[in-house]
Amino acid sequence: MIMTQLKRLVIAAFGFAALATVVLLPGQAPVVGAALLDGEATFRAKCAICHGADGSGNTPTGKKMGLKALGSAEVQKLSDAQMSNIIQKGKDKMPAFGSSLSADQVREIVAFIRTLRK
Repeated sequence: MIMTQLKRLVIAAFGFAALATVVLLPGQAPVVGAALLDGEATFRAKCAICHGADGSGNTPTGKKMGLKALGSAEVQKLSDAQMSNIIQKGKDKMPAFGSSLSADQVREIVAFIRTLRK
């Protein structure tokens, strides 16, 4: 699956230059600016307790569970659909978040995870 990620795209808005990040997920609308920030905020609220704010899995729970770094090639090779499914339905000891997150929130989290690529 090919995913294009444009980092630090300079955009002009109201005569001011702003720094923004755009993540393009295949077959979906781009996740841009505020939506990507929302994905990061949701990640920090729901996921960072185990995965760490940087997605490294370097937390007491992450170490105990043997979590892989979300920026690793092994995790990044997962399709967006696979990542979304894991977030929604859970995996191993990871709880399901499908009933507490909207489809847009899940998409935004996946887009944020893509920014962690090493």
